[in-house]
Amino acid sequence: MAAKFCHLHLHSEYSLLDGVIRIPDLARTAKEMGMDAVALTDHGVMYGAIELLQACKKEGIKPIIGCEVYVAPGHREDKSPSTKGGNAHLVLLAMDQTGYRNLATLVSRAFIEGFYYKPRLDHELLTQYSDGLIALSACLKGEIPRWLLSNKKEKAIEVAEFYKNTFGPDRFYIEIQDHGLDEQKRVMPLLIELAENLGLKTVATNDCHFLKPDDRYIQDVMICVQTGKKLDDPDRFGAYSPNHYFKSPDEMAQRFSHVPEAIENTVRVSEMVNFSPTLGKSFHFPEFKPSDDQMPEDYLRMKSEVMMADRFENGVPEIYSERLAYELNVICDMGFASYLLIVADFVQWAKEHGILVGPGRGSAASSLVSYALGIIDIDPIKYGLHFERFLNQARKSPPDIDIDFDPVGRADVIDYVKKLYNEEHVCQIITFNRLKARAALRDVGRVMDIPLGDVDRVAKQVPFGMDLENVIKKSPEFKTEYGKSELSKIWIDTARRVEGLARNASVHAAGVIICGDPIWDHAPVQIMDKDSGAVCQYSMDDAANIGLVKMDFLGLRTLTYLREVCENVKNSRGIEIDLLKIPLDDKKTFNMLAKGDVLGVFQMEG
Repeated sequence: MAAKFCHLHLHSEYSLLDGVIRIPDLARTAKEMGMDAVALTDHGVMYGAIELLQACKKEGIKPIIGCEVYVAPGHREDKSPSTKGGNAHLVLLAMDQTGYRNLATLVSRAFIEGFYYKPRLDHELLTQYSDGLIALSACLKGEIPRWLLSNKKEKAIEVAEFYKNTFGPDRFYIEIQDHGLDEQKRVMPLLIELAENLGLKTVATNDCHFLKPDDRYIQDVMICVQTGKKLDDPDRFGAYSPNHYFKSPDEMAQRFSHVPEAIENTVRVSEMVNFSPTLGKSFHFPEFKPSDDQMPEDYLRMKSEVMMADRFENGVPEIYSERLAYELNVICDMGFASYLLIVADFVQWAKEHGILVGPGRGSAASSLVSYALGIIDIDPIKYGLHFERFLNQARKSPPDIDIDFDPVGRADVIDYVKKLYNEEHVCQIITFNRLKARAALRDVGRVMDIPLGDVDRVAKQVPFGMDLENVIKKSPEFKTEYGKSELSKIWIDTARRVEGLARNASVHAAGVIICGDPIWDHAPVQIMDKDSGAVCQYSMDDAANIGLVKMDFLGLRTLTYLREVCENVKNSRGIEIDLLKIPLDDKKTFNMLAKGDVLGVFQMEG
């Protein structure tokens, strides 16, 4: 009979450059091995949580959302040099909705309050946000193994008692691992003894960083990319043994045959987890509250009708009144009245404060309500634009409004929104830079110490946007390079295996989330740099899947140029230019465009 087991300690590609497991492959492999559940515990972050939910749902297994957090040696806000390198590891798993919120809060506050080389928690925060969480004592870098290996048994017992009291004996487990490392062999009996003496249970984990045994080479490559080392450097980081792969239940049962309960307890832990958020069922933007206590829907109708009338001197034509009423019914029925009012408010604020706003682009230009509210300045009826492109009853996602701002004032608009809705309710969005074909060749070539000239020559043969597999098929020149030598083949094959992996994180150029609750009630956030403020740890699509609504605040340099031109003309000639009144049928302009003279003309020069 096959053993039953669940991996509870695992690092994906989102432990950036420290893991090479792709989440769809993870869920599929877990299912093939007969597992009913699998956990994701990336270092200090929850980047892959929503992707895990989707992948596990597809395979019919249970996702367990977790994180291997860093625990500061003292208080999280103590950032003195003596604390560098003293962080301990701790694995946290969300049991339920409360646990998920507490995990997201802990991960967020570790960045916001405790970041010092790493995002750090402390015992104070863990005590405050322990509900709904299961804790595992982690790897050799956990507090308890560290104290035991330092021959400080009493200190190890003290820390274990703290976690036992914080999480309860049923939600705190002593974690044991065996990757063939000498320190693990020394500490395992000590951990088992400690657990027995304190009435705690043990749980066996494998600290997976790659999926298959032969993926260890890829893991080594990515570690070298991260650390700037070469594969043949004698002093490069090499802590991962060949055993840090996704082992089967039978392999784990055999490895821990002397403590079968530690295998059985992994299944018990997975059965304690009863949490899988429903994706795409609701949206979490704030309710817009008019000053006169009207309902947002009533206020939207009134404001749209009044502002629509302002656009016509001799009364609103019937075709506009009918279209406006139709759009308002759809918007209000679908629950997006507050959304439109929020956007209209910050656009109006920008205009009132001299920040140039674009006339409109994308699907929002199809909405007469957006035109009435001044969100856009393009008349959709005049240009035959259909509202259904913007919003319709069959559409499950929220409307998408892209607003162009003069970059000089964009940050001021975001600051206005933060002050209005509370800074904890507003954040920007993360994006992941992935290894594309050329970058993969360059990174792998560097760590393999292939001459820079050869790397550059071969990388330039890859057309932009084409993956390496297709380049080999379609480019005779590249295929010749591939078959030139065994080293060339290993290099290019390795680049193919790392292609598409997340390399680093950055801030989405435009996306801003405005939420009705603190963001970390729904998703973890982090601080990327001093200018970006809080950034949601879920990518644009993942954030949308849990109901966080993105609004695009685009910084468009063309608006800066237009503002400067208008200012220069006014200063030099005394003429005020109204950009919205420039005729769109100017023959000289069209002659220029017809000649291809489009350098500097937004969305035409490219």
